[in-house]
Amino acid sequence: MIEVKVLRKQQEAAGIASFELARADGAALPGFSAGSHIDVQVPGGLTRQYSLCNDAGEQHRYRIAVLRDPASRGGSVAMHDAIKEGDTLQISEPRNHFPLVHAKRTLLFAGGIGVTPLLCMAQRLAAIGADFTMHYSSRSEDRTAFRQEIAASAFAQRVQFHHDDGDAGQKLDLRAAIGQPDPGTHLYVCGPTGYIDFVVKTAKDLGWAGENVHLEYFGAAAQDTGGDRAFRVKVASSGQLVEVGAKETVVQALEKHGVTILVSCEQGVCGTCITRVLDGECDHRDLYFTDDEKAKNDQFTPCCSRARSDVLVLDL
Repeated sequence: MIEVKVLRKQQEAAGIASFELARADGAALPGFSAGSHIDVQVPGGLTRQYSLCNDAGEQHRYRIAVLRDPASRGGSVAMHDAIKEGDTLQISEPRNHFPLVHAKRTLLFAGGIGVTPLLCMAQRLAAIGADFTMHYSSRSEDRTAFRQEIAASAFAQRVQFHHDDGDAGQKLDLRAAIGQPDPGTHLYVCGPTGYIDFVVKTAKDLGWAGENVHLEYFGAAAQDTGGDRAFRVKVASSGQLVEVGAKETVVQALEKHGVTILVSCEQGVCGTCITRVLDGECDHRDLYFTDDEKAKNDQFTPCCSRARSDVLVLDL
């Protein structure tokens, strides 16, 4: 982990604050690429993932932005209420599960706080002179983080803002914005689950290939757990069989028997806990794997996913 100091905390929009972080020892930070995120240990013993939204060419600072969500499990509220300028935090090195690929043209679709990784992408695409357009949707102008920064940027003319409370002329015409599929064009979308699903479904309906559509969720949708049942997992290295109760996760069940799996988001979003499955059928509940990856049935996220078969054999 890296110890960083909060150099600056700034209100970027209603309910959204940004945090500028630098190494506490003054050294350079590890480099990162557009689409990267860091794990942040927040007060209360929680670890949360936040996308880096500053220029990827910078190594003297990281910048993240956090939406204060009263319905969250504590991370965003702690960041807003407990963290102040001058405080120190422990963070991970950057990881990138949402990388830019070389493309003839790039379409960026940001919903609300989902602008954070896409802002970094826009900065990178502008820096290399790439052809791109960004559509940024939010509830209202006062809830649009980094609006002034984007308006003052060199790529301002490539960004279109769409507000729920705005007039009809500025509303997002999604089918027109996505357009017909082109093998040389790639689409990136980030934001609330409903927004992402709408964009992805529209692209699919228009005939876009799955490999040209890239997405990153910020949180998992609520799961219907009413029909959950107990099952068992087998630790391949020892043969140990562990019962997973209907109301507990695989991670929790294994922890009680001395088998620890590293977790972070606990929602099947970040990929930290991915575990190989050697036998059995998974009940995938994550937002990390693609449908094709889930169909292979050879790995899953034990923080939230379960089993359809009576036993899952895990490569542990």
